[in-house]
Amino acid sequence: MKALTLGPEGTYSHRAAKAVTDDIEFVESVTGIVEGVAGGEYERGVVPIENSIEGSVTESLDALADRNVAIVREIVTPIQHALLAQASEFDIVASHPQALAQCREFLSAEYPSAQTEAVASTARGVERAREDPSVAAIGHPDTAGDGLQVLARDIQDSTSNATRFVVLAPETERSEAGGKSTIIVYPNTNHPGLLLELLEPFAERDINLSRVESRPSGERLGDYVFHVDFAAGLYEERTQNALEAVRDIAGEGWVRVLGSYDTEHVV
Repeated sequence: MKALTLGPEGTYSHRAAKAVTDDIEFVESVTGIVEGVAGGEYERGVVPIENSIEGSVTESLDALADRNVAIVREIVTPIQHALLAQASEFDIVASHPQALAQCREFLSAEYPSAQTEAVASTARGVERAREDPSVAAIGHPDTAGDGLQVLARDIQDSTSNATRFVVLAPETERSEAGGKSTIIVYPNTNHPGLLLELLEPFAERDINLSRVESRPSGERLGDYVFHVDFAAGLYEERTQNALEAVRDIAGEGWVRVLGSYDTEHVV
């Protein structure tokens, strides 16, 4: 099985993807991953969806709303950030924007004069640090190798830092079995109480919502797409009834069902 995830080798996405397959290729955008799976070029894609400190990964949400794929698995992995550099003196800290944000308090307290540089991935930041002694990186300590020193470990602002990744498959592989499900709703309308109407069918059937997030639809200002995760499988009658009610409410728009899946914790 061939999978696509964020590269280069050594990213946290790569670590999550190794729980799926050893045959992994890399791109530098979530959109590229979703397109690769939706177009049938890859059997699986692994994308970050949410971090416990910084919240949802908006590029992932937007890419999933634009293309037809299925979510077949969820992987939760702890994030263990370390400060990596050739020496203790440096001018720049390079890493993925989420990693920089997750270590904001540490950098402000310990290296207030260092500039931050956002790059495509934590692994790309490590590459920058290998090439330039004036650059430090934030990444997993295992990526230091022989060329970099681990100046500090566990520098994330919260000790419970973890990231959810979802495993994508072609839409034809969507499953109704699993303890958790994801849908995307575009109501294509706006009126008082709309969000309440969309959520009531779940509450009335005792279905717990684990995440509700709105993203701009791109159609017009104030127009939104809603991403909903809930703790029930699509095979359940209560879920089917709730989705039928949501489809009626969003009759002028659409409801995309990404599937049911189970969660795996990977160190």
